Amino acid sequence: MSWRWRFKQMLVRNAPKLLPRADAAYAVEVAEQLRVQGYAVTLGHFPADKGSPDAIVAANCAVAEAMASSECDAFLAIKAPPLGFDPARLDAIRKAADRAALPMVFDAHQFEAADQTLACVRHLLDDHPGTGVALPARWWRSLDDAMALRDTAARLRLVKGEWAEPGVPEGDAGERFLAIARKLAGRAAPVGVATHDPALADAALKILLAAGTPCELEQIRGLPRRRTVAVARQLKVRVRVYVPFGEGWWPYAVGKALDRPYLPMWWLKDLIA
Repeated sequence: MSWRWRFKQMLVRNAPKLLPRADAAYAVEVAEQLRVQGYAVTLGHFPADKGSPDAIVAANCAVAEAMASSECDAFLAIKAPPLGFDPARLDAIRKAADRAALPMVFDAHQFEAADQTLACVRHLLDDHPGTGVALPARWWRSLDDAMALRDTAARLRLVKGEWAEPGVPEGDAGERFLAIARKLAGRAAPVGVATHDPALADAALKILLAAGTPCELEQIRGLPRRRTVAVARQLKVRVRVYVPFGEGWWPYAVGKALDRPYLPMWWLKDLIA
């Protein structure tokens, strides 16, 4: 094993000891700061590597309870695989989210989890029309999923995606991102455009706006967003910031940062553009 791998593992292991505790109180504090700045938020729990499903339920319920008195325009992002796609656990979180008036939006995971994640969405959708899901443009199947969900009340979040579709040539994810936006253009339910690429954000938002589809720009807290937010402001589109929290967040974030040596140049480009 190389010294770089060992160094990365050391930082990932020790990140929670060195950085602020990313619990529900932290997430709510960040959400309030963003509200004051004019942003909507999505709160997304990152479980520990060996976190139990019941602990994940408790963490999501805790942040929902903490948000009950907040004035933030907020969603609660749900990761279904660590919950075992269990309807009972999802219902427990949903009840807490309902008390706080937090719509639930399901994150995307590996391609193999797509069918079960969509089943969880449909389980909730009839009684909770604002329930949403992410559609990764890296997956060819997302074109069909977009059409299947187009005329439902589901909130759809368009992302490039972290994981590729296995065994299939990926092609141009940016072009497919716009192709999905075109398929969703004209729907009555909202679409979130989740990208930090200013040109892609501009193109996708204009496609949806031209068709009268309610839409907003979605950003991840911690990544450069100056140029993309400028696009949204120019188009008079709301910006929603994804706020990660939980025991698994700092290890995940540190690991991803170490895998992205281009981040400092990205930040610089964003500041001077």
